[in-house]
Amino acid sequence: MKLGFGLYKHMLDTKHYNFAKQCGATHLVIHLVDYFGHNKDNADQPIGGEEGWGKAGSPSEIWSLEDLMAIKKEINDHGLELEAIENFDPAHWHDILLDGPKKELQMENLKQLIRNVGKAGIPTFGYNFSLAGVAARNQGPYARGEAVSVGMDGGDDTPIPNGMVWNMVYDENAPAGTLPKIDHEELWNRLQYFLDEILPVAEEAGVKMAAHPDDPPMPYVRNTPRLVYQPDMYQKLIDLKPSPSNNLEFCLGSIAEMIEGDVYEATDTYSKQGKISYIHFRNIVGKVPKYKEVFVDDGDIDMFKILRILKKNNFDGVLIPDHTPQMTCDAPWYAGMAYAMGYMKAALALLNQ
Repeated sequence: MKLGFGLYKHMLDTKHYNFAKQCGATHLVIHLVDYFGHNKDNADQPIGGEEGWGKAGSPSEIWSLEDLMAIKKEINDHGLELEAIENFDPAHWHDILLDGPKKELQMENLKQLIRNVGKAGIPTFGYNFSLAGVAARNQGPYARGEAVSVGMDGGDDTPIPNGMVWNMVYDENAPAGTLPKIDHEELWNRLQYFLDEILPVAEEAGVKMAAHPDDPPMPYVRNTPRLVYQPDMYQKLIDLKPSPSNNLEFCLGSIAEMIEGDVYEATDTYSKQGKISYIHFRNIVGKVPKYKEVFVDDGDIDMFKILRILKKNNFDGVLIPDHTPQMTCDAPWYAGMAYAMGYMKAALALLNQ
């Protein structure tokens, strides 16, 4: 197993590469979507609200091969490997999610993007096929010692306005109104189209498409259905389009928050199949619709038990700390991440004795 680190777009610089390496990371998972265009001052993780995270990117500019190779070289020059890019920009695939008139054009652009990712030598692309995206969460002093963290305290049925999907605004001039309500079957049909189109291209490009479970894992969020809100729904996604490129972005926190199933059984099942590309290694207390994100050593999940299961099944992918509570000091995000990384590095060393 490899120790990795996740960086948002505004963190792709020497300062953060060095911090990741100082913490013991060898690999990076990066975001190229700018979730923080409206809030650079407190950019630890995006929370949003009814207005979402802000404006999506340019619909006409997918990430070019030249840009990807430049980012990869910069990361490699700092002694790190680029393991994955996480998430499409909503501007690039909103009509794929919404079954809109531009979906075929957008799909061709996504195919080219995945070809670019493969040519750049980046092995994995994570995605979250969701209309509401990561929504309905709040922030407060939820972790040990009143450390600021993220949680959920009930659902959110607020309809999504036209021009917004995946918690970002792709069309500021959209007509008034909200997204029409659809059922789960329709959302799965849209996913089927996406997988049928993208997976053959990903196979040829040598890229694993890694699906994130719903966060938070509720049947509906903001009046829209969700895909993977119970552990066995991951199997449905895998079976929907059998392919060596049809993989999982396995978030331990999201799995543990689910009402059904068991996080240890799910970890065993999917790692045994060799379907986990990389893991968000975070801990929680509670289940939806009421849960809190906590320090890695202080939640409902026995994290070392997870590591033993992964070792048993010969998982050799990357673990990243994902979110972590912010610590009370002059650098809350850095201290929280360093704490999580120290725990993970020590746990892996102990596991490999």
